[in-house]
Amino acid sequence: MLKQLALGAGFALAVTLSSGPALAAQGERVRITGEMIDTWCYFSGVMGGPDAVVGTAHHTCALWCAAGGIPVGLLADDGTVYMVIKWLGSADVADGKTLLSVQSHRLTADGIAYERDGIHYLVVEEVVEDEGIVNLSHQDYGVTPPFAFPDPAE
Repeated sequence: MLKQLALGAGFALAVTLSSGPALAAQGERVRITGEMIDTWCYFSGVMGGPDAVVGTAHHTCALWCAAGGIPVGLLADDGTVYMVIKWLGSADVADGKTLLSVQSHRLTADGIAYERDGIHYLVVEEVVEDEGIVNLSHQDYGVTPPFAFPDPAE
């Protein structure tokens, strides 16, 4: 039995070595303009639709989520969400503070974009322009959208 296990392990090692190392995903140099968002609320719908979880109506929640380690994304003008995996040379994007200063900001970033299994990722190398918070969605939704509060009757 041990001899069979050893032969099986040897075969697996031989197959692994002959197939070579896994190839890294190829990135593409990009310049993307959009809004820095809280990806949890954007994708989950827990705080409403995509229009309600951006801008000033969602800014405080976006800060809390980023501070808690929820991945921050860049919602591009074309609707694509890029998960930010590196920011200006720092891989500490889930540390709860690196991206707080740009949450809900509209900005233009240069970097390398990757796509794997339908998910878009972005390594931000340079912020070309930071317009600050320009999406004044609280005028439509209030500071906290009313549908974000649970119904006590339920």
